[in-house]
Amino acid sequence: MAFSELMDRVGSNGPFQFLNLVLLGLPILNLANHNLLQIFTATTPAHHCHPPPNASEGLWVLPKDQNGKPEMCLRFIHLPNASLPNDTQGATEPCLDGWVYDLSTTSSIVTEWDLVCSSNKLKEVAQSLFMAGTLIGGIVLGDLSDRFGRKPVLTCSYLLLAASGSSAAFSPSLSVYMVFRFLCGWSISGIVLSTAILNVECVSIQTRAIMSTLMGYFYTAGQFLLPGLAYAIPQWRWLQLTVSIPFFAFFLLSWWIPESIRWMVVSGKFSKALKILRRVATLNGKKEEGEKLRMEELKFSMQKEISLAKAKYSVADLFRTPNLRRVTFCLSLAWFSTGFAYYSLAMGVEEFGVNLYFLQLIFGGVDIPAKFIAVLSINHLGRHITQSCALLLAGGSILALIFVPSDLPTLRTALAVFGKGCLSSSFSCLFLYTSELYPTVIRQTGMGISNLWTRVGSMAAPLVKITADFQPFIPNVLFGTITLLGGSATLFLPETLNRPLPETIEDIETCRSRPRTFPEISFPRSWQTKKPKQEPEAKEASQRIPLHPCGPGPDPC
Repeated sequence: MAFSELMDRVGSNGPFQFLNLVLLGLPILNLANHNLLQIFTATTPAHHCHPPPNASEGLWVLPKDQNGKPEMCLRFIHLPNASLPNDTQGATEPCLDGWVYDLSTTSSIVTEWDLVCSSNKLKEVAQSLFMAGTLIGGIVLGDLSDRFGRKPVLTCSYLLLAASGSSAAFSPSLSVYMVFRFLCGWSISGIVLSTAILNVECVSIQTRAIMSTLMGYFYTAGQFLLPGLAYAIPQWRWLQLTVSIPFFAFFLLSWWIPESIRWMVVSGKFSKALKILRRVATLNGKKEEGEKLRMEELKFSMQKEISLAKAKYSVADLFRTPNLRRVTFCLSLAWFSTGFAYYSLAMGVEEFGVNLYFLQLIFGGVDIPAKFIAVLSINHLGRHITQSCALLLAGGSILALIFVPSDLPTLRTALAVFGKGCLSSSFSCLFLYTSELYPTVIRQTGMGISNLWTRVGSMAAPLVKITADFQPFIPNVLFGTITLLGGSATLFLPETLNRPLPETIEDIETCRSRPRTFPEISFPRSWQTKKPKQEPEAKEASQRIPLHPCGPGPDPC
């Protein structure tokens, strides 16, 4: 707790924290534009086969499907000097001369590179490659941030996203577009990981959940911007360029974001850490308190964290002890199922038969009450109950979609919006819950592995949608079932509400928190019974009981 006390001295809830939140939050505001961009840049408009060159356009007839609608991927075999078939019979063939698209609303990568019919899977592959970039970027950039600092990785990630996103707008082919989108995903991981750390480590313990939720609201607000931009800019290349250029400005603004003080101390950069602490104190109106800080005091107050940082830990340590194995397994399943189900709904707004722009506004708007309810539940009911309920309710709503016919778009949309709100709450809780469950010595490793699993889930989600070609209900069965499994796994995690962060692996094993722990209910003083007076011998004995790492008493856990 030494670092938290150090931040309290220079101010942990002042103007510095507000300025830091704004500088970190503005790029997150625009990050939703990239994560959900293919909703609009890869829309599939109404289309049908292009007539053969020698066919008379006025006499061209399209075959009909079982619902009486024109086929989008088949045409009648056209034979010169032969009579035309009627609208239901006749031999058919694939679209050999391309397609005719309804371009009255927007253009997309689908219309430019004909990603329809047998090639429609390439659209999902492009989104999966973007998610693969976030997966691999998280692994590589997480290690680089531990070596070279959070700020250099954040700054370079802004520049890479600006460059690769802008280059994607000028892609001459689908393969080149996929490469640049992969790099976009790579850079987004560096932004997310560094922002999460820099945002919460300079605030008090009591406001960690609030600051984490406020950062999430920046992402939510970005979801409102995207439909407006897509409506105003129907050309996909200009839309891609518009959402990428601002990151050049964020690259320049990042020079005002301070480096992680905790990282500088454990890396031996004491003079720079002291300089930033004094700057924090000045901005927070505690300049005199900052001037009192000395190098020796900084080293002494954080000597435990410095010694812990010297020890080498790896991913294998996450499975070394029984309690840590349980935490790692349950969190991995929770992160995977959340990312898996979230992107199945977020990227599937085109399937619900409602206006695309309006539905995206609703999908973004549901995050506002969802995150607010989540932070209330996190601080009052606890992390354990909040996380379990969010995933179980989301899984149930996705499975319910199987039984709602497509001719009831309003009910299907309501279930999807409710499920997406529950998954947003799950994300809000998971970021905080994971950082509190893992000890300090392997917290960054645990966060990295957790983010890896959610990236695997988000990468697998578009590919699972392809199984709808066999049976339409298969994707929702998989999405809903795995989400229920993730919610069930979190039932085996301990509660962390109002408990200090564990520092070593031994702390995890010593403090055996009970999963089903409910918050204490405080009653009016008049309802409380008067406690019997403690005997001197009992009082003296209680004073001799050593303090437990989890709190007072012999074993409060």
